[in-house]
Amino acid sequence: MFTDRKLTNAYKDGLVINFDSSAKFIFFSDCHRGDDSVSDEFSRNQIIFLGALEYYYSHGYTYVEVGDGDDLWEHKHFKHIRLAHYDVFSVLKKLYEDGRFILLYGNHNIFLKNPKYVCSNYYHYYDEYYQEKVELFKDIKPIEALVLRYKKTDQEIFVIHGHQGDFMNDQFWLVSKFLLRYFWRFMHLVGFQNPSSPARNYYKRHKVERNYKKWILRHKKMLICGHTHRPKFPKLDELPYFNTGSCINTRGISGIEIVDGHILMVEWRIRPDKHGTLHLDRHVKRGPEPIETFDCNNKDFKYNVNLNGDPDEDC
Repeated sequence: MFTDRKLTNAYKDGLVINFDSSAKFIFFSDCHRGDDSVSDEFSRNQIIFLGALEYYYSHGYTYVEVGDGDDLWEHKHFKHIRLAHYDVFSVLKKLYEDGRFILLYGNHNIFLKNPKYVCSNYYHYYDEYYQEKVELFKDIKPIEALVLRYKKTDQEIFVIHGHQGDFMNDQFWLVSKFLLRYFWRFMHLVGFQNPSSPARNYYKRHKVERNYKKWILRHKKMLICGHTHRPKFPKLDELPYFNTGSCINTRGISGIEIVDGHILMVEWRIRPDKHGTLHLDRHVKRGPEPIETFDCNNKDFKYNVNLNGDPDEDC
């Protein structure tokens, strides 16, 4: 019930955007951008992510970062993250200046709830070459939740990171941050996993996902989130729970797209062609399906209520 209340409060306070079939959105989460040290798991996928962002920028998409973009738990200073991934932030800046970048915060960048922190770190940065302040995301306002309202059917898509109600990553986030920054960050390098993270703990992951499904069942909304790092695209007879996955998987990065009134799951990888030349590849893993297919308020929408899910299912 606590998770239900937290999600519901975030839904009520969420930024509402109306859209039609001409809109294009790409949702990525859990980039966990770091400082390019050995503990920065994003580094191995930086080129893939950069190529994907360039594609979405040139094709007119709005990029929605669904939380945990910058890992401010593990890496104390944002300026080190920005310097480590300068090219990525250059494309993000272009998207922001075009009004096509929506930033949600998760537990690992929960500092973005604080306007003073955002102002001092994200509005400007100091360019050491030109020795002057340069705009980055001037006046950006990170949000907890987004509500997309589809004009054709009036159905709503609730977008949130998903840590809300997860005890160690929500109420006790200060403890989790301390342990990650000064203990688990180093233990992970020698093979030990952080038990408080649903990405590393299968029991915790499925418990969190059950809470998502209970919320959907109670409130009749589509849900797009991240946090668990497990990509999810529902079958036609399942509750409309979508998960972007993460951008730190060794196989590549996954995300959710909305385009032409359809929703689909994509995966970006570097693959060799038949000549052995490496190419950046966008692969559609699930969908596309019309958005109205997942309208819980449609009397014709039939779904199987399976709150446990399939522990071995990857998407």
